[in-house]
Amino acid sequence: MANLYIVATPIGNLEDISLRALRILKEVDLILCEDERVTRKLLNKYQIRTPILSYHQHSKLKKEEYIISLLREGKNLALVSDAGTPGISDPGGKLISRLVEELMSNEKVKISSTHQPINPLTIIPIPGPCAITCAASVSGFPMDRFLFLGFLPKKKKRKKFFEEILKSKYPVIFYESPYRLVKTLEELKNLNQRFKICLAKELTKKFETIYYGELDEVLEKIKKEKIKGEFVVIVKKINEK
Repeated sequence: MANLYIVATPIGNLEDISLRALRILKEVDLILCEDERVTRKLLNKYQIRTPILSYHQHSKLKKEEYIISLLREGKNLALVSDAGTPGISDPGGKLISRLVEELMSNEKVKISSTHQPINPLTIIPIPGPCAITCAASVSGFPMDRFLFLGFLPKKKKRKKFFEEILKSKYPVIFYESPYRLVKTLEELKNLNQRFKICLAKELTKKFETIYYGELDEVLEKIKKEKIKGEFVVIVKKINEK
């Protein structure tokens, strides 16, 4: 029997990891990661010597087949991303989806939050840090419901993306890179809709900064500062209660 653990890792501060996650990373046969250099920093801090294997959005099908073969052999694996929860705007979701589709059809996989395997393969989530919930918790917006849109498209489908924001009755959360942030905020400004915004950068890191205010105000602040790190953007239409 084999277990595939989906392990959430810190989004910045390496102390933001659960005791359970550390135990699992020590016990598994292999850790699947995006960037070996990033994951190695975390493992070195906690003296974890488990072998690692890179698995990311550019990995070839052959590597995916190899991973599946290890699970079929009964190996226990952990899947981690560079930061946060795997599968959330993350290439790890592709592997999880394939395992569920392929093996569920043969009744060989069950999804469980317990330690005990049910069938030959058990997919077990190990919860922890996630940039979405981290930013949402300090946004000041009502977060009983919200719309998460992942990363904003670079070129195509941007119009549709902004239309979704305008249509949403709830706060909208998305990720943006430092290279396109100003452009994106300016595009939001041109929608002829007033927004309140919470903009979070470098979450849990030394230079963590969270901006609050109306879109115009936050945009002017951002233009005056050095833009660095990935951003979580939360917007809410002002006319929505």
